[in-house]
Parts: sequence; C-alpha cells; structure tokens
Amino acid sequence: MKRRDFLKAATGAAAGTMVSGPAIWSAAKADARSETLPVVSESGPNNLDIMGVGTNVPSYEVAWNCYDRLITHEMKEGPGGVTYYDKDKFKGELAEDMNIGDMSVTFKLKKNAKFQDGTPVTAKDVKWSLDRSVSVGGFPTFQMSAGSLTKPEQFVVVDDNTVRVDFLTKDKLTIPDLAVIVPSIINSELVKKNATEKDPWGLEYTKMNTVGSGAYKVTKWTAGTEVIMERNDAWVGGPLPKIKRVIWRMVPQAGNRRALLERGDADISYELPNQDFAEMKRAGKLNVTSVPISNGIQYLGMNVTQPPFNNPKVREAVALAIPYQKIIDAVMFGLANPMFGAAANAPTEAKWPHATKYNTDMAKAKALMAEAGMAAGFDTTLSFDLGFAGVNEPMCILIQEALAQIGIRATINKIPGANWRTELNKKVLPLYVNIFSGWLDYPEYFFYWCYRSGNSIFNTMNYSSPEMDKLIAGARTAAANGDNAAYDKDVKGFVDLAFTDIPRIPIYQPYLNVAMQKNVSGFQYWFHRRLDYRAMVKA
Repeated sequence: MKRRDFLKAATGAAAGTMVSGPAIWSAAKADARSETLPVVSESGPNNLDIMGVGTNVPSYEVAWNCYDRLITHEMKEGPGGVTYYDKDKFKGELAEDMNIGDMSVTFKLKKNAKFQDGTPVTAKDVKWSLDRSVSVGGFPTFQMSAGSLTKPEQFVVVDDNTVRVDFLTKDKLTIPDLAVIVPSIINSELVKKNATEKDPWGLEYTKMNTVGSGAYKVTKWTAGTEVIMERNDAWVGGPLPKIKRVIWRMVPQAGNRRALLERGDADISYELPNQDFAEMKRAGKLNVTSVPISNGIQYLGMNVTQPPFNNPKVREAVALAIPYQKIIDAVMFGLANPMFGAAANAPTEAKWPHATKYNTDMAKAKALMAEAGMAAGFDTTLSFDLGFAGVNEPMCILIQEALAQIGIRATINKIPGANWRTELNKKVLPLYVNIFSGWLDYPEYFFYWCYRSGNSIFNTMNYSSPEMDKLIAGARTAAANGDNAAYDKDVKGFVDLAFTDIPRIPIYQPYLNVAMQKNVSGFQYWFHRRLDYRAMVKA
C-alpha cells in the first residue's frame, strides 16, 4: 500500500465518486500531503455513534473527533514530556461559560456553534442529547450514572442558548463525567427525522452517519477497511485543526503496518507488537511515544458464578500460575508497569493501579488446585479480543502453556473485535484477557465500573460483594465531602478486598505506544487512548 492509495481513497470521498487521484490532487500536491494524515491500525470502528449497542473501542476515535461535548479538559505536560489531559481542570468546548452552583451547573453555549449541516446548535439539542444518553441504556447510560446523571429531568433548557444540569446528589464525578465521550451533542432534529417508533433515538441512522458539530465529519466508512474524515471548517470548539483530511486504514497484519510506517506511506500507527515499538525506538527513524495508560489494567478475568472459578482457591491458583515476567519481557518488551510481586500483602497507598502480592509460584498453585479438589485439572476456554491480537494472542499462548502445568487445559477462543464488547457483556466467558481503563482517573471510578454488584457492565466476572459495594460507595461519598481520611481508608479497603477475592488478576499497566513520522507533531494523550487529530500538525 502506497501513499498514493491513501490519497486516491480521500479523493473518492471528497468527490463523491472514485475519481482518479491526479485529477484532484496534482494542482496542490504538496499541500495535500501536509494536510492529509494517513493512519493505519489493526482494527476499526463498528459504529459511528458512541451510544450504539456494542460500540467498540476504535469507535471512540470517531466520536471524539466528530462530536463536541459541553466541556473538555485543559492540557498539561505528562510523563516523558507528552502533552496530557489535566483530569481536574476543564474548559468550554460547545460552552463558552460554565457556572457551577451548589446543586447545579449552568452552561452558556457559543452562539456561533453549528452542526456539520449548518444548523445552529441550541439548548434543545443539548437537552435532547443528554436525555438520550441517560435513556438509551447499556454502556452510555451506565457511564452517565457513574457521575450521578440518571434522569432527563436533570437537564433543563433555560433559554435557546443556556442549559442547566441539576445535581441529584453532590458527586465529585459529575463535572468530569460531562467531559467524557458519551455526552456528545448531536443534531436532534436531523436524528428525529430518521428515527422510528422502534428506534426512537435514531441509533440505526447515527450508526452510519456523523451528525455532530465537531472538528471532523466522516465522509466515507467501509467497515473493517477504512474511515475517511474531512475537517469541518465551521468548527468553533477550538482552534481550527491543521489536518484537513484523515485517511484511517485497517491493516490486519502488523508487519504490513510497520512497513507502511517505515516506508513513509503511513504517518501514524498505535497498534503494533511491543517488539516493533521497542525496535523502532532504538532505530530512531520514527518518533515513538510510550505513556502509561491512566487508570488502566490488563488483566485475566474469571467468571466467579461458574464452576470451577467460583472456588476462591482455583482463582488464587490461577493467579500464582500466570507467567507474569515472561509476559512483560516476551510480549510487552518492557513497555508496561508490572502489577504483580508487591512487597506488602495489603495496599500501602490509596491509589489505583496498584500491584498485587502475587508472583509465579507453580508449586503453590498446584497445591491449591489439590485443596480445591481439582488435582486432575479441568477444561475451559481462554478468550481474547482479536481486534488487539498483536498483544492478546502471544499473551494468551503463554498463559495457556502455564495453566497446563497445573492441569487447566484452556482452548484459546479468538473473538472478532467487532463482536468482543457484545460477547464480553453477556458475562458468560469463563476465562478471558482484557484491558480496562477508567475514563475518569480515580480509584473509586474504576471500581464502580469493574467490581460493583448489580448491572455494572464491566463487572464481567459477575462478582458480587456487599462489603465491596459499601467501600466503593463510601469512597465516593468521602470524595464528595472532602473527607480525605475516610476516602483513603475506603480505597485501601476495596483494593485489598479485590486482591483477596481475586475475581480478576491484574497483570500489568500497559503503555499507549504511538509511532509517528518525524514531521508529525501535536500528539496528545487522552483518557480514551485514541488519537485526537485536532491538535496534530504535519511539517
């Protein structure tokens, strides 16, 4: 695949038909190269709407760049000098003013904000979009509930240019939750025209069409193959991006993605084996950034409602069998923070991620299997997201080999990336590897998503503990009231309980690795781990 192929694809999107490249590009070839960003990745979006059913992680990239939120984060310098979002500081995106009261926050909208079809953005659009987010169900609605945003009545139109969000309770996470991807503001009248009685929120229409006011709009999408985004020149959410066109291609083979980068036919990629990133760093021909993923853990999950993983001794045996250091060395090539082998048995700090006490100990693992009545072992499946096979597959092979040594015969189950979230949320997979990073970088937020009982969709282990629920709720209340001592006690308490009950086994905190051409700058690290094209520049 050559650069001209990327440009030819963009030409087809811009012209509406597949016109040959030179007819469009020859007059301004240099400008076209500097204003077009060819991107390659292993997998792509399965939905253009963040609120869609089973929307996968690559879809976040579309939503972030094509839609606005009321507010966004300020930026700061992060690890390694990388530009990094400031989790505690906010600024307007669609809002030009934010006034936080005791039990509400009021937003004044930018009067010149328009959707990508030229329709003005109004407070009615904001309310309808927020109503949609708390009503549509699934992940979006649960995400909003994480910030105590649960009822349409909380969103009030004050006038055409002003909207108020009322608080149900004092919650430290409410304002940050308005800056994540889910509460994107959409063109409500356009979507309502394309909604149906069975689909009142227009999810089928927005699955295939971007209808926001964001910096980019999707002009072509071929699922599993490519996404083409064009700049929205009327965007007022921030400085107008320098990149006019993004050509994002899905290239399944990691070797091909690396070759495209090294030949200069692609400008950026963020899904390669860590060995490739390590080698490219040493070679120095590309810029490679490596940033620890905020509030993120790669883990091995076990369904604690299904035998034999309902037995704590079996779960602990698995925790002692994992070849942690081999995974760090042979899969991650050192580009990860170990989450194992802590010196203390209990958490020493009120923080997350936090390393467990576990280390590889086959003798102890075998003894626990015998104590659990499983000396003969058992058969199971070990599942992973094929959309991120570069890391998941070699890791699962190492885990499979290690578990076999204690009698656990695991058949590897490769689930296509487009189906992964749906299959994971069925909560029937007995054993699986996955990564989770909390969008809001607070321990109680991570545990609210992953360990709380009830309809917590990322509690894919089906774990339930009244004590855990009490500790999570206590930390949230303490945070809202500024009670630091109670907060520290509750955070240490729920981390300790998670490591004692061990429904999921932290392996490492991954890095977000991104390889770019030397003439590409402006990379920013965001909580959602996807590219933000709005700040990128090509020399």
